[in-house]
Amino acid sequence: MTMNATVPGALRAATPIFADPAADYIAAHDFDRPTLVVSRAVVADAYDALKAGLGKARIHYAVKANPAAEIIHTLVQKGSGFDCASRGEIELCLGQGARPENLSFGNTIKRASDIAFAHEAGVTLFAADSDAELHKIAANAPGARVYLRVIVENSMADWPLSRKFGCAPVALPALMDLAASLGLVVYGLSFHVGSQTRRAEFWHPVLDQMAGLWHAARAAGHDLQLLNLGGGFPAFYGEAVQTKRSYAAAVMEAVAERFGDVPDVMAEPGRGLVAEAGHIAAEVMLVSRKSDADMHRWVYLDIGRFSGLAETEGEAIRYQFATPHDGGATGPCVLAGPSCDSADILYERAPIQLPLALRDGDKVMIRNCGAYTSSYSSVGFNGFPPLDVIVL
Repeated sequence: MTMNATVPGALRAATPIFADPAADYIAAHDFDRPTLVVSRAVVADAYDALKAGLGKARIHYAVKANPAAEIIHTLVQKGSGFDCASRGEIELCLGQGARPENLSFGNTIKRASDIAFAHEAGVTLFAADSDAELHKIAANAPGARVYLRVIVENSMADWPLSRKFGCAPVALPALMDLAASLGLVVYGLSFHVGSQTRRAEFWHPVLDQMAGLWHAARAAGHDLQLLNLGGGFPAFYGEAVQTKRSYAAAVMEAVAERFGDVPDVMAEPGRGLVAEAGHIAAEVMLVSRKSDADMHRWVYLDIGRFSGLAETEGEAIRYQFATPHDGGATGPCVLAGPSCDSADILYERAPIQLPLALRDGDKVMIRNCGAYTSSYSSVGFNGFPPLDVIVL
């Protein structure tokens, strides 16, 4: 992305002091459409840091965060397991060399035929949160190991995820008994503390809830082996977060205090592994005001909610931006995408500060977009191209 003589340096000055290959690549190249650039080296470093903090816990990368084949291959080489939500993700991981015993079918909503496919491929670990799903698993993957996902309360995550998935805690004992009666192995419990849980101590109320369920289940005779911590490991979006290693170590310390010596602990980081490895090269399409009296400028980018920035829903994830005019005077903006859909507004409730000198045609870099952008991008809503991806 060649801007002007000062821009590459300005972009580098705005990036962290450690190596940032994706930012360097964007500063040195031109792009004719929105493009995500991701560094495999940064993903590998993030894996090493999380693994060091998690200790004995096994990492199962949440493939949905970024399913680029190059990233999957890199993580296979690092020894990662994978949390797969569909047959397509299972096929992707197997195609990149992952062993089926290192995959879990973590979606609690699965086609019967996809369960049978996974079972035939050698996958033995499945998630469930209802009696209907347990019956499907028993019929199509007899004898499989299952972990039951539970709804948790008191999430302090930026994006709580406890409405769609999980059984009510009160329903858990009956589901475990049913699974056992169907010939399935009641292997463990899982939960999700919520996406972008910025501080490790935010896990404590949720772990307290799960510990009570865990110990009650074991007392009832279920030989639980697996505690699946799910995701929630954060990335940097402008608010301070702990280093990956110290964050993971603090979570594991809290787990040990509440659960004791759990035989098998699994974590499913997605955002925490890939978000900071990638940035998006984008362009300003228009800067305008609705009237002379309008306090806020409207800044329209060539990428919006339908072409990769879906996590701006509810302004939950607030991305940071590097521009050719950084260091100059700024003012509040409403930020929007290019499509002819009035829902394609990124930030309005809390306007974003951008340089007053920003104009149409200016190139911008959206930071830390390696997670949940390319995988959310549409096939071409309104005729705008889907997000290109370059993996370094």
